[in-house]
Amino acid sequence: MTVRASDIILILVTIVFPPAGAYFVAGCGCDLLINILLTVLGYIPGHLHAFWLIYRKMKAEEQYGEGGYRYIGSGNYEGFQGQNLPPPATNYGATGGR
Repeated sequence: MTVRASDIILILVTIVFPPAGAYFVAGCGCDLLINILLTVLGYIPGHLHAFWLIYRKMKAEEQYGEGGYRYIGSGNYEGFQGQNLPPPATNYGATGGR
């Protein structure tokens, strides 16, 4: 799983304030409300939920490619036009698979 700089910044924001991380991943919806409630009830459950949302986002990027998916709620993603693409091939070295 590739971790980009934007993912690291998202994780740092989530460590400071879990609902902000949930908002950046899922937008203003049910997942944000759930995360706010979990954070109010206990700081650790809010973190667990936010990190779970981030993990699911990273898995969707791995499966569909960057920007090739949309969030459909409850931590689930789908590819555009229902496409179910295989994960992109990993290229090692400076040649990029040539």
